Amino acid sequence: MLICIPDVLSKAQVETFRARLDAAPWVDGRVTAGAQSAAAKRNTQAPEDAAVARELGDAVLDALAGNATFLSAALPLKIFPPLFNRYETGDGFGVHIDNAIRPVKGTPVRVRTDLSATLFLNAPETYDGGDLVIETAFGAQEVKLEAGAMVLYPSSSLHRVSTVTRGTRLASFFWLQSMVRDDGERALLYDLDHSIQALTITRGPGDGEVIRLTGVYHNLIRRWADT
Repeated sequence: MLICIPDVLSKAQVETFRARLDAAPWVDGRVTAGAQSAAAKRNTQAPEDAAVARELGDAVLDALAGNATFLSAALPLKIFPPLFNRYETGDGFGVHIDNAIRPVKGTPVRVRTDLSATLFLNAPETYDGGDLVIETAFGAQEVKLEAGAMVLYPSSSLHRVSTVTRGTRLASFFWLQSMVRDDGERALLYDLDHSIQALTITRGPGDGEVIRLTGVYHNLIRRWADT
C-alpha cells in the first residue's frame, strides 16, 4: 500500500525546517546505507546525532501524532527518529531495498522496518529529477510531492531516487514498525477505517451498523496486532 499524505507540515513549518537545515552540518549519506545500497547512493545528510536533526525530527513526530491519515495507514508501534537528506545536482540513489532492522543509535532499541516514509521539504518546481520511484505490483510509481507532504510505502519495496539535474531536493526520511506487520492486512484495516468514518458522518456514531463495523475493525486489530 502506497499512501500520499498532504500537509503533514504547514508552509511556515517547511520554511523553518529549510532555514534550520541550511545551517546544519552535512555528511556523506552513505553513513546510513547498507553494504549493498552504499554503492548506489550519492547524497548528503544531517548527522543523526546533530542537535538540529533531533529537534526537527521531534517536530516531525509531533506533527504525525495528530495526523489521522498517518495513524490509520501506519498503525505505528515504533518510529525510527526522522533523518534529513539532501540531493544536489548529480546526486541520486540507485535501486535498493531498505534494511530489515534499524538500530536506534545510542539505545538498545531496534526497529523492524515495515514502512518507509519520505517527507518532502522543497516545492517540486524548484528542482528537476529527484523523483522517488517505487516498484509496486502495478509497476513503477513516481512520487514527487509538494513541500510538507509525505509518502508512506512498504519497506520491502524496491525503490530509487532519480538523479537530480537541477536545484536541490531536501527531505526527511525514516522507517517505522507497525503493530500490523503484513501490508495486505494493514491495507484492509485502512479501507475499513475509512468506510467507518464515512458512515459515521452520514449515519452518526450511534448507528447500529457503524457500531458493528467498528467492532469488526477492533477485533481484526486484536487478531493481527503485535504490541
